Amino acid sequence: MTTSPGRAPGPGAQYEPDGPGPPRAADPAEVLAALGRSWTWILASAVATLVPGILLLVWPEATLHVVAVLIGLYLLAAGAFRFVETFARREQGHRLPSLLLAVLYVLAGVLCLRDPLQTITALSLIVGLVWLVSGMLTLYTALAAPDLPHRGFVLGAAVLALVAGVVVLALPAESARALTRLLGLWLVLLGLAEAGLAFAWRAALRRATAGTPTAAGPSGGHTATG
Repeated sequence: MTTSPGRAPGPGAQYEPDGPGPPRAADPAEVLAALGRSWTWILASAVATLVPGILLLVWPEATLHVVAVLIGLYLLAAGAFRFVETFARREQGHRLPSLLLAVLYVLAGVLCLRDPLQTITALSLIVGLVWLVSGMLTLYTALAAPDLPHRGFVLGAAVLALVAGVVVLALPAESARALTRLLGLWLVLLGLAEAGLAFAWRAALRRATAGTPTAAGPSGGHTATG
């Protein structure tokens, strides 16, 4: 939703006097950046996390094959969301962790879908490592970004992912039913944390929008953080 300040060209500044030039085609990177900065995109990511978590909790007798497919689809969706969010980072140094996270999610999702009949230990190892690395990269991003308006929610989501990764790795489930409940619980918790982040980002955007007409500086800084 928020865009870079000064992005629109001045009237007649770069066209011939006898008429406007052809409209400039939308830059795909700019489109993805605008989408990644939208609070609805973060909320959609939260829903993509909550849905498989709820399914796993209400369907604890699901076979290991079903669990692996649900987790694989969740990881692929999460990778797609993280990839788009990469373009929303204004500073190049903050894009690398997000891009690495997107690649990690996609690779893990492919591993789950490639062999959905793998052992419980293998599935736990894949998901635990993904959450552990995800928490570390998210924590780095939250600490490295100097002016995040929703830093508390990002730090909370990072810590939750770290704890989820450690628990899944340290307490391997002995059955598909136990693994289903464990993964479902953590997916629901992570989804709720992302939903909280989405609504915090919406509030920040609204404060920035409300402060724009007054030309007072505080909210303008929030708009630029992306």
